[in-house]
Amino acid sequence: NGNAGFQQVLERLESDPVCQRLSLKSFLILPFQRITRLKLLLQNILKRTRPGSEEEVQATQAYDALEKLIKDCNENVQCMKSTEELIYLSQKIEFECKIFPLISQSRRLVKCGELTALDFNTPSPKWKVTTRPIYLHLFNDCLLLSRPKE
Repeated sequence: NGNAGFQQVLERLESDPVCQRLSLKSFLILPFQRITRLKLLLQNILKRTRPGSEEEVQATQAYDALEKLIKDCNENVQCMKSTEELIYLSQKIEFECKIFPLISQSRRLVKCGELTALDFNTPSPKWKVTTRPIYLHLFNDCLLLSRPKE
């Protein structure tokens, strides 16, 4: 989004009749869609092959290899999504000191959300409760609490 030249070239290419007005994203998704269609095709082939035949053995091997490929693809997609979340979060969070590297190959964001912190002021006989928002970021290896910049 930050590179105007790239955006112009991309718009020109996407409007080309050869691309059938499809976005770059759709072209990036196509190979994965084909893999999942291949799985359905192999399932149908397995239903129609004779049990115990050489064709069934080969189709079963192909199906198992395809399932492993799909599993690997899904794991890599999840890994990339997790890394994107960490990058987005690291751009939003400002540390007072940079001793905590937020982006790490092994770190995954498990859960995040806003909480309300209650502060009880006790010096007076009447308890006064003040609230302020804080954010909880639970990673697979640590817990980070943050607050919005005032």
